[in-house]
Amino acid sequence: MDHYTISASSQSEDLIPIAMAFHEIIGNLPVTARSRDCPGIRIENNTVVDNAYTGPVLEEVLQSNTTIQTTPVSGAYKGVPVIVSPVRDRDGDAILAVGLVDITGIFDLATLMKHQSMILKQVCGMDPCPLPGEQTRAKR
Repeated sequence: MDHYTISASSQSEDLIPIAMAFHEIIGNLPVTARSRDCPGIRIENNTVVDNAYTGPVLEEVLQSNTTIQTTPVSGAYKGVPVIVSPVRDRDGDAILAVGLVDITGIFDLATLMKHQSMILKQVCGMDPCPLPGEQTRAKR
């Protein structure tokens, strides 16, 4: 039986198959990954462009053991939105961090859409907001 093992000490070459799969699933957006104990990889355009990569958000996710969606102020993707999540072991400890780099802005757009309805309900009392002169039951 074939199997694949990821651990806190996985080397960059161990991460390539998994990170490349993520890269392909999300339409070839850049992907980064690293284990807790070793630098990892950075993939762009179906190519590993750095096999000793680390970044501030990857490191923060490994320490905090939480998913972080932010725009880094330093590193290779400074100023570009990223979302990074931990991969946890059986005890729930972060052993790996995998990041998606949102060079298209699609994650920010999805977040905006997710919150739009809630904002309209807070401002107008309903979604969509009625235009002046419209009945509150009116739908556009």
